[in-house]
Amino acid sequence: MTANGNGTEAQFIPVGADDAARQIAVALQPAAAGNTLAHLVWLGGYRSDMSGTKAVELAALAARLGTACIRFDYSGHGVSGGAFVDGTISRWLEEALAVIDHAAKALGTRRVVLVGSSMGGWIALRAVAELAKRKNIAIAGLVLIAPAPDFTSELIEPNLTEAERTALAERGQFEEPTPYGPDPNVYTLKLIEDGRENRVLTGVIETGCPVHILQGMADPDVPYAHAVRLMEHLSGDDVVLTMIRDGDHRLSRPQDIAKILETAEGFARLA
Repeated sequence: MTANGNGTEAQFIPVGADDAARQIAVALQPAAAGNTLAHLVWLGGYRSDMSGTKAVELAALAARLGTACIRFDYSGHGVSGGAFVDGTISRWLEEALAVIDHAAKALGTRRVVLVGSSMGGWIALRAVAELAKRKNIAIAGLVLIAPAPDFTSELIEPNLTEAERTALAERGQFEEPTPYGPDPNVYTLKLIEDGRENRVLTGVIETGCPVHILQGMADPDVPYAHAVRLMEHLSGDDVVLTMIRDGDHRLSRPQDIAKILETAEGFARLA
């Protein structure tokens, strides 16, 4: 085990079989005895991990409320096993569901608030659809932070340069500089092709729970028009869209985090 933010020890659970087997790092923070609030589940973004500011702040909120918090690293992220270049939406969704199943056994998780940041918003929307089929986990609400559903087909593919298309065809991936770290983002053909199979912006999205989207209008990565489009597809749900005029993609400033935590707490307290 290893400490991973907020003093919580990370454990590892196996996901997948044979060549697809990988060890996923999970940080489970149990609820206080008798606490009945929904458990908080953190779904991180592309190349982020569970030790990031928003994830740790969510865990601190859970501690203050006495409810449980569930965080994990996707394969190829943070301290989890597996290669990043093997990652796809389907693969990371499988891991998210496995972690929630593990929490159901370890913490008695039965009702959750999914808090998804960027790509984690896409994972959250897919997870809701899959959990609805199982009917063993209730969703109290979705908090979507600068959500990037269908980003591979909607934000990456239409903007590929000829050099990037050639790299995908010849090498199966291309690299793109990022302001968030020294290493470039890597986008694989596998990720893009799998993304087409996991699209959600193709019709009405039915989550069966309240949804709150928080979107920065100064976001250079996910245009705020994308959040508006997502809201249009959530036409059957109780949806609130909060636009933060000077907010960037990360929404990690104290005032941004305060809005995120207020929303998560409100959903956790819903009966």
